[in-house]
Amino acid sequence: MSHVSRGFRGRGRVSAEEKDRVPPGQHVTADFPVLSAGPTPHTPLPEWTFSITQGGGTLKSWTWQEMQALPAETVTADIHCVTRWSKLGTQWRGVSVDTLLDQVAAEAPYVLAFCDGDYTTNLPSEDVTGGKAWVAFGYDGAPLEPEHGGPARLLVPHLYFWKSAKWVRGLELREDDAPGFWETYGYHMYGDPWKQQRYAGDLPGRPPPSPPSRGRRPRWSPSSWSRRTGPDTVPGSIWMCG
Repeated sequence: MSHVSRGFRGRGRVSAEEKDRVPPGQHVTADFPVLSAGPTPHTPLPEWTFSITQGGGTLKSWTWQEMQALPAETVTADIHCVTRWSKLGTQWRGVSVDTLLDQVAAEAPYVLAFCDGDYTTNLPSEDVTGGKAWVAFGYDGAPLEPEHGGPARLLVPHLYFWKSAKWVRGLELREDDAPGFWETYGYHMYGDPWKQQRYAGDLPGRPPPSPPSRGRRPRWSPSSWSRRTGPDTVPGSIWMCG
């Protein structure tokens, strides 16, 4: 399993005009860094689906063609990675999560995004509704590249970028706030960049449940993560940002 870390070309200074857009502890980059471990999934578009599930059943599913036929929006947003880089004014094209949930006769207080590569991340439903989140399939006027999560990724720009799950394949509606992959390894359950909620216990936020007992579960950090990737520590295709 390989470690991929591309796009870092030094730390950009924050201008006076940008300082109100950059959370504390972040630096601005003009690049789009990629941090991931393992192979990048490449699901053929005829086989791709996006599903809303609940209680073990599928409430609604869309093929790639059906997703493309839904009303799409162009979104300009600043994004902030937990590894301390921020990229300002990024432009995306995608379908609002509101549009998808409007077609499902069900509600729940939480969602768990699930993806190719066995990645998951948890979010309150209020953070993916009300025009706050999209299933994005375009970036900077072109189809979203696989290394950045294509063919489609979740886009939740007001939270740290690990919450914008790459290679997303659906949302599970849940009554409980179940931790996703990085949250199980000690990352914050919510991830507000303006409160620097990087790890469990960082300033006010929702504490994570006790991690499941499945052998030794290390508490990871961005620096230790890059040194520890390997078949015994990272299942499937796991990513951090980018």
